[in-house]
Amino acid sequence: MGYWDLPEGSDCVQKTWITTKLGTALGLVGSAYHMVALQPDSALEAVQRATNGTVTMAALGAIFGMTTCLSAQIRDAPDDPLNYFIGGCASGIFLGAKTHSAITGTSACLGLGTVAFLTKVGKMEGWRVAGPPKL
Repeated sequence: MGYWDLPEGSDCVQKTWITTKLGTALGLVGSAYHMVALQPDSALEAVQRATNGTVTMAALGAIFGMTTCLSAQIRDAPDDPLNYFIGGCASGIFLGAKTHSAITGTSACLGLGTVAFLTKVGKMEGWRVAGPPKL
């Protein structure tokens, strides 16, 4: 069962688990690319970098999934794209707190919130990024 198969605002634990797994996978891939691009000096440094990137991305996924689901429940508007903006913004605020930078948190909040909002709108309206054209 995928993320979009579950109704919005319900089964928050399952939705959070799915977004956490996706964040973890993206963190592992990103960490691998980071280690190839910037070679670590030791195996310990490689493990630390991989762990840091992976845990950060897993936390972003968990924060997004839980915030989006809880926002849908609290606001009593399950299919509102604003829930996704709130979830993306909460993830961005986490990045700002992690880096101890208000500028990073603010820009990540706006950026991730906008991407999440547009993703939800695109899903609702049937936008397509790739694939064969509809004739």
